[in-house]
Amino acid sequence: MSGPDISVVICVYTEDRWEDILAAVSSVRAQSRQARETLLVVDHNQALLERLTKEYGNAPEGPGAVRVLANAGPRGLSAGRNTGIAASHGEVIAFLDDDAVAERDWLRRLAEGYADPRVLAVGGRTVPVWASGRRPAWFPEEFDWVVGCTYRGLPPGRVRVRNVLGGNASFRRTAFDAAGGFATGIGRDGDRRPLGGEETELCIRLGQLRPDAVLLIDDRAVIHHRVPAAREHFGYFRARTYAEGLSKALVARSVGVGKGLESERRYTTRVLPAGVVRGLRDAVLARPGGAGRAGAIVAGVLTAAGGYLVGSVRARRDATAFTATRIEGTRDA
Repeated sequence: MSGPDISVVICVYTEDRWEDILAAVSSVRAQSRQARETLLVVDHNQALLERLTKEYGNAPEGPGAVRVLANAGPRGLSAGRNTGIAASHGEVIAFLDDDAVAERDWLRRLAEGYADPRVLAVGGRTVPVWASGRRPAWFPEEFDWVVGCTYRGLPPGRVRVRNVLGGNASFRRTAFDAAGGFATGIGRDGDRRPLGGEETELCIRLGQLRPDAVLLIDDRAVIHHRVPAAREHFGYFRARTYAEGLSKALVARSVGVGKGLESERRYTTRVLPAGVVRGLRDAVLARPGGAGRAGAIVAGVLTAAGGYLVGSVRARRDATAFTATRIEGTRDA
C-alpha cells in the first residue's frame, strides 16, 4: 500500500455516546485503506474506560487493532489528543469525532494528500446528520461550524487552507515534532462551555514555525457527524457562537491577532454578508426560513464578537487563562 501508514485517534468521554463510539470504530475498520491502529482515548471516565477495554481488549495486535487508553493529561479534548499522539505508531495521525462515522474512502483520500512531502496536515468534509432528519429552516449553512461541520464559504476540492477542522483532520507526525501538540486550556473540556479553536491554534503555530508547511482540505474525505436535537435550537447556536468568540481571543493571544483572525476577517466581510442577502432574498420570495437565516447570521456575528471582547479582557487580566501546555515529543513510529 503506497503512502503513509495512519493511526486513528478517537477521543471519548461519556457512556451516553456508547452506540456512537461503536459506530465510529466500525467505520474505521471498514475503510478501503486500513488504519495501522485505532486508539480510543478515554477522558477521565473510569466506567467508560473499563467498558471499552472489555469491548475491545481482546482485539488482536497488529494492523487494524483497537487500543483503549486513558487520557494521561488534564481533562479535555486537547490533552486527550496529545495522549493519542504520544501513544500512536503511524507516520500520520488522523482524528475522528466520537459521534461521527467515516465514509469508506476517508483514509484513502487523506493519505493521497501526503504525496507532497511539504504537506503536514490534511482535513476533510464533515456533513451534519440532524436528529430531526433535516436541517432546521432557520439554521444558516454559513454557521455549520457551530455543530462541528464544514460550512458554506470553504472552497471546494482539494485546497490549501490556514487550518483544518479538528473533527475530521490528520497531521504528519513531523508536524508535532516541529510544533508540539494541542495546547491545553483551550477547546473542549467535557460538558463545560462549548469552546473550540484548539486545532486552529495548532495549525497557525505550525505555520509560524514551518513557513514552508502546506495544509490541505480535501472535500472527498467525508465523515458524517451526528447533531443531537439539543443542538438544533437557537439557544445552543447562541452559546456556541459566544464560546467561539472566547476561543478566538485565546487563539489570538497565543499566535497574534493578525494570524489568529486572518481567515475570520474574510469570512465576516465576504461570506456572511452574502448569506444575509441570500436569506433576505428567500424571505422576499416566501421561501421557508429565509428571514430566520439572515437574522441568525447577524445574531451569530454579534454574539461571537461579544465573546471575543469578553475573552480579550479576561486574557489581559488573567495570565493563567491560557495554558500553553504542549507535548514536546512523540513516540517513534
